[in-house]
Amino acid sequence: MRRYGRVFREFFRACLVEELEYRSEFFGNFIASFFGVGIALLTVHIFFYQTDRLGGWTYGEVLVLLGVFNTLRGWIDFALRPNMPRLLEHVRRGTLDYILTKPVDSMFYVSFRHLVFWRLIDVALGLGVIGYGLYVERYVPSAADVLMFFVVMTASLLLIYSLWMMLMTTSFWVVRIDDLSFIFDSFFDTARFPGSMYRGAVRFVITYVLPAVLITNTPALALLGKWSMAAVLAALAVAMLFLWASRRFWRFALRFYTGAGG
Repeated sequence: MRRYGRVFREFFRACLVEELEYRSEFFGNFIASFFGVGIALLTVHIFFYQTDRLGGWTYGEVLVLLGVFNTLRGWIDFALRPNMPRLLEHVRRGTLDYILTKPVDSMFYVSFRHLVFWRLIDVALGLGVIGYGLYVERYVPSAADVLMFFVVMTASLLLIYSLWMMLMTTSFWVVRIDDLSFIFDSFFDTARFPGSMYRGAVRFVITYVLPAVLITNTPALALLGKWSMAAVLAALAVAMLFLWASRRFWRFALRFYTGAGG
């Protein structure tokens, strides 16, 4: 474990040095992120012009949910999005050979080799929206609420990573798909709203098949004091199950990789 911590630090250092070469881009990216959050807040505000509840959630609660969504998206864009699409290119071009021969776990390498630091702006803005939502809701989380929030946020990140990893691992067979990330984005976007606003088959899928509702709704509810130990343990169990499945699927898929030589 310590070895992989040192490897990740080297990834972190190399990517930070590379990104600092283009400091002027940071300010432009900050403005773009701030504008994106502003549009999202305006959209929520427009919804609540017509109603005082959205899927049973109040305005302040939906703001907390939006903040959780933006925070998670920031972490995704920081560590996962720069790496996952590259897997498709490695498989297509046969350059995965170079990764498989390195003295480090291949799944770890393809997952965290590239980092985009300015995306952490979205994490900070997301936390700011959470704070604003709590202020609007007039609710101050207890220490237990905050602890459960961090536990289920960790479970959400593990679940996001596992789902995206399994999706991108299918590139060993479907290398002609240009952007598998689009499929993940479409799934993840459903998590920006309360799960209770969906109906029928869509609600069933995003709750039990691809648990998008668990990813954002559960952390938001935890921070609002509406958590239960059963829900927290269930979130951890689901995350660990999907992480185990993604690891097994990766090892299975490597058997079908033929490399650059065909």
